[in-house]
Amino acid sequence: MKAIEFHGTSRKEIKKFPEPIKREAGHQLMRVQHGLEPSDWKPMPDIGQGVREIRLHYEGQFRIIYVARFKDAIHVLHAFQKKTQKTPVRDIDIARRHYKKIKGIES
Repeated sequence: MKAIEFHGTSRKEIKKFPEPIKREAGHQLMRVQHGLEPSDWKPMPDIGQGVREIRLHYEGQFRIIYVARFKDAIHVLHAFQKKTQKTPVRDIDIARRHYKKIKGIES
């Protein structure tokens, strides 16, 4: 089972999620640790190769952007509450910045 590494404020942001979302986030990340896919996800190729977004719904929309393609760990790049139809550029930029740091270490 791979470890999970949180980057930036991702762990702090998840802790701010409503209790049902925190539980579901933990469940979905555990699925990824066991080599399974999250229940509701989409690829995020604009951020980087292998990057995915876990989609969580409960009195709003919540997102966890992660990458699991590296050997050492599952890297949670960013977590946030989504308030618009399209993922805000700011959130994509944060995830992309963390991805580039990880990719530089893994190379």
